[in-house]
Amino acid sequence: MIDTVFVLNGPNLNLLGTREPEIYGSATLADIEAMLQDKARELGLAIDFRQTNHEGVLVDWLHEARATGAKAVLLNAAAYTHTSIALLDAIKAIELPVIEVHLSDPATREPFRHISYVGMAAVAEVKGLGANGYAVALAKAAAF
Repeated sequence: MIDTVFVLNGPNLNLLGTREPEIYGSATLADIEAMLQDKARELGLAIDFRQTNHEGVLVDWLHEARATGAKAVLLNAAAYTHTSIALLDAIKAIELPVIEVHLSDPATREPFRHISYVGMAAVAEVKGLGANGYAVALAKAAAF
């Protein structure tokens, strides 16, 4: 049986490729998914790749990752990173390794982006590597 890693993406990431490319790059979310599918095959993993603009859906998907026996979760919670205690609580509750992913480096941006509720419970973070950060995070997940 192949281990599955959930790859969960939050608000506005559906607009990648056109949304502030000077910050987030020109890769679309579909480009990132295709690249990650290839990387998952190399690592002997499967991925379940999703995006939503709704906080509660991310919470539900974190619960689903636990219920289905996922190996780990890569989470780019986008703006919810800096606001969502609900995501913090869900990450703590599911008892799975969650790796925080960001295309840019929030620590180099506006002060309100310096706080990460996701990071308070994540086992690792990958930030500032653009689309390639997802592949780096998947390699970290493979080690669990």
